Amino acid sequence: MSTPPNTPMGTQPDAVPIPTRLLVHALVREDSTVDAGELYTVAGLLGMTDQQVRLCIKRLVAEGRFTHEGRGRKALLRAVADVTGSITPDVAYVRHAYRQDHGLAAWDGVWHLFAFAIPESSRTSRDALRDTLRHLGAAPVQSGLYVSANPIEELVEAQARHLDVAHTVTCLTSTDLRVGGCDDPHALAAALWPLDDIAARHDRLADLARVCLDRLAQPDSPTGPEQLTMAIQLAAAFTHAMEPDPLLPPELLPQPWPGTHARRLTAACWTALAEADIHATTGPPVPRLFGQYEDLLASIPERLT
Repeated sequence: MSTPPNTPMGTQPDAVPIPTRLLVHALVREDSTVDAGELYTVAGLLGMTDQQVRLCIKRLVAEGRFTHEGRGRKALLRAVADVTGSITPDVAYVRHAYRQDHGLAAWDGVWHLFAFAIPESSRTSRDALRDTLRHLGAAPVQSGLYVSANPIEELVEAQARHLDVAHTVTCLTSTDLRVGGCDDPHALAAALWPLDDIAARHDRLADLARVCLDRLAQPDSPTGPEQLTMAIQLAAAFTHAMEPDPLLPPELLPQPWPGTHARRLTAACWTALAEADIHATTGPPVPRLFGQYEDLLASIPERLT
């Protein structure tokens, strides 16, 4: 039976696309190396061609991000710097999500607002501050005014100082926010944040986790490369779902919220991968990504996952 491209063992065809560059980064091991044979095998399971992999390696070496020893599948890549980057979990952020899922971070009814008026001459700093606010889950209310349901003042002010625009930023809180005459918290959350899109991303993550769990439960255990493929897709889908998620308190979200279900399945899937003994099948050293996710889940009390 054929396997759709970019999916582990025949998962849904709309799985989160994984660029070849991201795959290389995800396979960086604890000793900063990437085994080319393992890279080509996993790439094949993801529907990538050998030519794609060769061109990607060539670009990464030309950019000075990796050195290259040997030829073909027997080659060894060595990372010049830490490059796991874009699918590395933010431990504090994810831990907070699990706490919210279990009612341990109740909303106090306070909205946190941030206003700024940064001149065009400091446009780069203005854009950077906007990016920071969005990354922290704040939503624009109108030009130069953002709102968050979480207390992110310390992080916003630190970034403003770093950008040398702290003198332009005003922080305030309110318990009676009204936007266009609307003051209902649920309605405000639905109007200010793209909840449907965020929910759809979590649904895709949950679908992938279910497929992986079903495969791991089968009598014929998946091979080491198959397990690597699952884990990399799971990490990419988890990042895709979590990056735009403002982690609004459950009190502001439709219930049941897909993010809660997706995170629970994701934790179960990583646990199943660990129990499948991927370390033994792939041999040491293991991809750095695995240690990062295992450390993350180990830092969250078992009752929260």
